[in-house]
Amino acid sequence: MSTTWPKGAPRPGDRAELSRTVEAADIELFTRISGDRNPLHYDEQAAADSRFGGIIVQGGVTSAILNAVVAERLPGPGTVFLNVNWNFLAPVRPGDEITGAVQVIEVRTDKPITKLRTTVTRQDGTLVLEGTAVCYTTALI
Repeated sequence: MSTTWPKGAPRPGDRAELSRTVEAADIELFTRISGDRNPLHYDEQAAADSRFGGIIVQGGVTSAILNAVVAERLPGPGTVFLNVNWNFLAPVRPGDEITGAVQVIEVRTDKPITKLRTTVTRQDGTLVLEGTAVCYTTALI
């Protein structure tokens, strides 16, 4: 039994997901953290006149659900990202429910490193983010 993964190492094919509803307040909170005040996130008219047709949340808000999935579900507590390769495919708006999902692609046998397929999907089935992530899991004492 590994101290890094008390329930055993993840296996290729293992999958986990979490869902949440994105709120307008998430834009404000992310702006406080990042300083991102892009008019697409705040200016109703500028956003409406853009190709997005309305207010969209920052990409960091969209991808943040994947942080929760890897830290809470799979690979689990003690996990951090080493590398991410994400493509943002469609906008997320306040009020959308998003589901972040990960699926194990590879698990190293020499180190607690896991490669994951990552996706974020809106409630209407639209894939809004896809890509991969490499994670390191440290033992928690």
